[in-house]
Amino acid sequence: MTSVLAIDQGTTGSTVMVISESGDVLSRSYQEFTQFFPQPGWVEHDPEEIWRVTCEAAGAALEHARDKPKAIGITNQRETIVAWDRRSGRPLGRAIVWQDRRTTDRCRDYRKEYGDRFISERTGLVWDPYFSATKIQWMLEHEPGLRELAEAGHAAFGTIDSWLVFRLTSGRSFVTDHTNASRTLLYNINSREWDPDLLEIFGIPEVCLPTIRRSSEVVGTADARPLALSIPVAGMAGDQQAALFGQACWESGQAKCTYGTGAFLLMNVGLVRDLKVGESGVLTTVACDASGGPVYALEGAIFIAGAAIQWLRDGLGLLKQAAETEMLAESVDDTGGVYFVPALVGLGAPHWEAKARGTIVGLTRGSSRAHLVRAALESMAFSTKDVVGAMERASSVRLAELKVDGGAAANNWLMQFQSDVLGVRVARPDLVETTALGAAGLAGLAVGVWPNAAAFSESRRYRCFEPSGPRDDAYREWRRAVATTLHWAQWE
Repeated sequence: MTSVLAIDQGTTGSTVMVISESGDVLSRSYQEFTQFFPQPGWVEHDPEEIWRVTCEAAGAALEHARDKPKAIGITNQRETIVAWDRRSGRPLGRAIVWQDRRTTDRCRDYRKEYGDRFISERTGLVWDPYFSATKIQWMLEHEPGLRELAEAGHAAFGTIDSWLVFRLTSGRSFVTDHTNASRTLLYNINSREWDPDLLEIFGIPEVCLPTIRRSSEVVGTADARPLALSIPVAGMAGDQQAALFGQACWESGQAKCTYGTGAFLLMNVGLVRDLKVGESGVLTTVACDASGGPVYALEGAIFIAGAAIQWLRDGLGLLKQAAETEMLAESVDDTGGVYFVPALVGLGAPHWEAKARGTIVGLTRGSSRAHLVRAALESMAFSTKDVVGAMERASSVRLAELKVDGGAAANNWLMQFQSDVLGVRVARPDLVETTALGAAGLAGLAVGVWPNAAAFSESRRYRCFEPSGPRDDAYREWRRAVATTLHWAQWE
């Protein structure tokens, strides 16, 4: 049976699937890895552990596959940066994760010096520590000897896709794709290449950055131990763009939201960039068309979504498992006036306030565990509505339907509430792990597993949630809670 090996390297673990040409998951394996929090606001990963865990998950998935896959597709947590020695392939310190806020003050300084328009027009992004450039800059300034290695061309800086491809191909391929490059603050979204002026501003030698390739293209052959696969690596995309591709959102105006650790809403806008992005708080990024080539998309990144439920479970002990949330939400008529703004690592789109922190308002003696859990779920839906509104203002395109995926999309109560809040149909595919499916599709197209994108998507099935009534009053109160959070962050 013809199949593709899909590596979905996420923020908390690596999932590897073998996916058949009919879209069925033939095998699946998942391995978690360690999260490091050396200081408040700092988040780090061990690149060597990510490599080891990914290999273990791939080995387990391959054990249950009947035939050798035709290609490997990789999708990854974006913005997270790894530094390694190009000669030995060994990491030069821990990876700095996308959630990390250590360069907040540096970004504010750049914003004051250069202004919002300067960075938005070049990159489609904003001055924020979420993106990769100031992470690389911090490494160069604080890791002993790294600047010298970089100037000599021996250091490599890359997002997780680059790291995995480098190791899979025994160091022969040092590449990234347009979707990942567009998240670094170093990629010019107009010329679609590394921007020399930005490299100079951040003090990053271009020789240390990977070559930019298409998302659907053979970029090397995986033959590294312990896998020794001898399979072409043919698909690469950041996790949210891979999910957009996996949801078949290849045309302008199509949108999806992935509810994972954070929530990420993307809307394909084709090849036109005449957008009011700087005024709306959403970003312009690069996604994939039906052939895996680069197109533009609007994106809103909500930093905390499923992680809020994880915090209620692990931090407060209010849950034993995330699956309890659906039952608890249904057990109460509303939140009892409780609103939870889960700005645990700052606020992303459309507010972009790095100093914001989690806020719970409306507590009374009658507030219960169920009220707080429901407020956490509602926060995902309300945050999504905030981003949709910003996208509609930026593009003058009204959302007609939202396709959803990610772990929290399995919560039926949340998906119905999301439909009510947005006032549009919410469509959930039979396979919610569309990031892996998108990576498989990009790789499979490059080697002929599927002749075209239509053949890749033809087996998809959806469950649809239709609006059952407006939630305007609750959304108004949510906006008031967000204003409280912003006031706290900006008070001096």
